[in-house]
Amino acid sequence: MSTVEAQTHRRTGDDAELGAAIERDYRRERRLRARDVTLAVLTPIVLLLMWELASRGGVLDPRLFTPPSQILVRGWEMVLTGELWAHTVATVGRLLAGLLWGAAFGIVFGLLMGVWRPVRAALGPTFTALYALPKIAILPLLLLIFGLTETPKILSVAISVFFVVQINTLAGIVQIDSRILEAARAYRATGWKLFRHVLLPGALPHIMTGLRVSAGMAVIVITAVEFVASNDGLGYLIWNSWQLFQPEKMFVGLIAVSLIGAVVTGLVILLERMLLPWKHATGPRRKAKKP
Repeated sequence: MSTVEAQTHRRTGDDAELGAAIERDYRRERRLRARDVTLAVLTPIVLLLMWELASRGGVLDPRLFTPPSQILVRGWEMVLTGELWAHTVATVGRLLAGLLWGAAFGIVFGLLMGVWRPVRAALGPTFTALYALPKIAILPLLLLIFGLTETPKILSVAISVFFVVQINTLAGIVQIDSRILEAARAYRATGWKLFRHVLLPGALPHIMTGLRVSAGMAVIVITAVEFVASNDGLGYLIWNSWQLFQPEKMFVGLIAVSLIGAVVTGLVILLERMLLPWKHATGPRRKAKKP
């Protein structure tokens, strides 16, 4: 066998081994994903079954810890009567409005502070001080200014979201390598081109992280606001049910809030996957294609 044939044969063998290794890694990744999904589904089911058995067996006081089966029945009754829908729509409307306004202004101010140093120097200390202030503590002031309207509830959410998104957006701009900016300017990328092709893509992972964190925070804030400043919404449902000692309805409200939080966070993750597909690519096919 000539030297060329030997090298060709060896190269072919190496390619075959590489392909087999990639296929093994790919199958292993699929098994791990299937296991993760199974665990994610079974864990809450097992916990609910334990709760059901403990409550019916007397380990837990059923007057305080209503069995999940009874909670499910009460929740379905509230769906049929429209009571749960009315509270859910009110909460979701305030949540989305506050989330969108807070995220929009947070991104804008974060970009401005990241691009222009004087703006960062002027607003940085003030924003730092305001960020440390509990956002729910601002609600009484907002109620004094706007009264018992929807505005204070939406603004409470928007303010909470604003600071988280602004901080993450600013961090995304600041962390961009200065050599990348110099290279972009060398190719005459200034103004809008620099923003569109360098600054925004570079900061986008941090922006999405801020949105994910603020989505959960927004659900917490709107629920707390509805505790004390609303006559409808899931927060009001939870608080009113506690005052009237109706644990079944209280648990229905808690479950609805948790589901809304999961859906909102899931939508943000879906948006992140659309905007940053390379960040979530996993497995061997991210590194190499199967020969």
